[in-house]
Amino acid sequence: MKNYGFLRVAAATPKVKVADVAWNLSEILALTDRAEADGVSLLAFPELSVTGYTCADLFGQNLLIEAAEKAVADLAAHLAGKALTVVVGAPVRQAGRLYNCAVVLQGGRVCGIVPKVFLPTYNEFYESRWFSGGADFLGDAAIRIRYAEQEDVPMTPNQLFHLDEATFAVEICEDLWTPVPPSSWHAVAGAQVTVNLSASNEVIMKHLYRKDLIGNQSARTLSGYVYCSCGFGESTQDLVFAGSSMIYENGALLAENERFSLEAGLIEADLDIEKLNILRQKENTYRATTPDGTPSTQYARHYVHTQAGPGAATDFAARLLRSVEPHPFVPGGNPAEIDRRAREITSMQVLGLVSRLSHVNCNTAVIGISGGLDSTLALLITCLAFDKLGWSRERIIGVTMPGFGTTGRTYHNSVDLMHALGITAREISIVPAVSQHFTDIGQDPSVHDVSYENGQARERTQILMDIANKENGLVIGTGDLSELALGWCTYNGDHMSMYGVNTSIPKTLVKYLVKWAAEHHFDRPGAAGRNAKEILLDVVDTPISPELTPADENGNIRQKTEDLVGPYELHDFFLYHCFRFGYAPSKIYFLACKAFLGQKADASVFVGPEGKANVYTEEILLKWLRKFYWRFFSQQFKRSCLPDGPKVGSVTLSPRGDWRMPSDAKAALWIADLESLG
Repeated sequence: MKNYGFLRVAAATPKVKVADVAWNLSEILALTDRAEADGVSLLAFPELSVTGYTCADLFGQNLLIEAAEKAVADLAAHLAGKALTVVVGAPVRQAGRLYNCAVVLQGGRVCGIVPKVFLPTYNEFYESRWFSGGADFLGDAAIRIRYAEQEDVPMTPNQLFHLDEATFAVEICEDLWTPVPPSSWHAVAGAQVTVNLSASNEVIMKHLYRKDLIGNQSARTLSGYVYCSCGFGESTQDLVFAGSSMIYENGALLAENERFSLEAGLIEADLDIEKLNILRQKENTYRATTPDGTPSTQYARHYVHTQAGPGAATDFAARLLRSVEPHPFVPGGNPAEIDRRAREITSMQVLGLVSRLSHVNCNTAVIGISGGLDSTLALLITCLAFDKLGWSRERIIGVTMPGFGTTGRTYHNSVDLMHALGITAREISIVPAVSQHFTDIGQDPSVHDVSYENGQARERTQILMDIANKENGLVIGTGDLSELALGWCTYNGDHMSMYGVNTSIPKTLVKYLVKWAAEHHFDRPGAAGRNAKEILLDVVDTPISPELTPADENGNIRQKTEDLVGPYELHDFFLYHCFRFGYAPSKIYFLACKAFLGQKADASVFVGPEGKANVYTEEILLKWLRKFYWRFFSQQFKRSCLPDGPKVGSVTLSPRGDWRMPSDAKAALWIADLESLG
């Protein structure tokens, strides 16, 4: 079974009886068996879970320490023959000192012991009364001991455990709360996953702070973070332990348990180790961890490296324990968060344009208005930019240029929108000029080939450029990120402008932003006729089309872009995962099946955020994924000479910024990977 770079991890919160080692072991064994049945490769238990964290001065009792070691030996024996790796908390005595430790076990072996480095001894905590700190074993002080009936067990905080393609390390509770957590060094030494065994009590608002702390640490280190804290059964003499456990990946919460539960809990998630590796590879500052540029690989030399095991043979295709967002570019969440994200995006577009308008000291902005989504968003951004500058919107020259394929719906929307927004409206038909051009080049107007289409697009661009020169203006580009990725634009036609405000806005987001703007910025009644909101909502509902071929017999749009190149919601999904994480086509196809077909059903009716329904099958997804790669590679030459435009999101194709690709690069390797899917 292919793992697609995923690792299934889990955090277990057993019911505890303080100092009752036999009871605690039975709970640990039961949760271990549950995790194994679920295909988990790495399972974490809370801090001192074998004994209970709140034993206090009972940690000075030899009987308890010996019982804990015997329980760890029994747990190791229970794991013999199993692929599951378990990290459990236990007190470990060495050289007359007691240490608060995490013990890593796999396949009947004790792989290593990680002592807690920082011992809290303030407020409600008093750990240094019973334990010594793990700093005793740092540097050259790492030792190998006999423990749990096994010889030569490494004991040091600086350990890396290798599990298939993943490497994990361990820190314990307070370690995370320090100015420089050990997990920071573990990560730069090579650990993609940190396991934290904790006993974190509850006080008001601590839970939110704890979540921020874990999320930020996982984001800062580009890591997966498995946090497991003790729960019901720990002593409530002075404190309450609610069993707060969670799993993060690069700042994103993948799983969280129910706090204050009276029952044992188990949360699971699939970490994307491949994603973490790619992000680390791409972010060069991650590789240099000190001001003098010391490479991160140097720190791995100070670590004990242990092979933990091969990992479980998890069937990720049958069940993937993480959500796959079908529309990764579109803001989600509650209305307040959606509004915040949309305002942030449009504010970046507006400020980028404001800066350019101010810099070139122009009098006007010139924009072609087609009645479609892209030109509509560009016009809205231009209006907001002029408002921010305190300039009259009459200095915006909107030009609608009807041609052979213009329909009544888009024509009226373009004209009405210009009037509703109070800009200067012009209408210039391209039919006479293009007809003359066809005569000049010998183009048969009845042959609707690429010359027929591109001649119209280039004529429109010429008109806009010349008006801008005449009026001391700036031509505002309307093309979006999705079109640039697919090369769905006419070279030196709509491909070109003087500043492209939509250059890093994908099509799915364009539609979202136009609808949001209609409801939040342009919802006031106009002076006469339809108001802007009404027009904008109709633009959102209009089929996407360049309108370069004649309409049908009923005057409706015949040339629908998504019939030709595929649904934009699919292409935006493909683009995001190809660009952001460098996934192979086979993995993108796997994720697309999860996002659009659920658990790989034969067919699925997928209803997007705008209420549009598409019927998808595995064959349809594969068809359009092939189309995406063919167009993405073959159309790079158009992206190599793009006009300036503001970067808005993490995915952008500017040849001066995030994407520098030779125009003659071959797609053979990627196509071969797709062909392997059948």
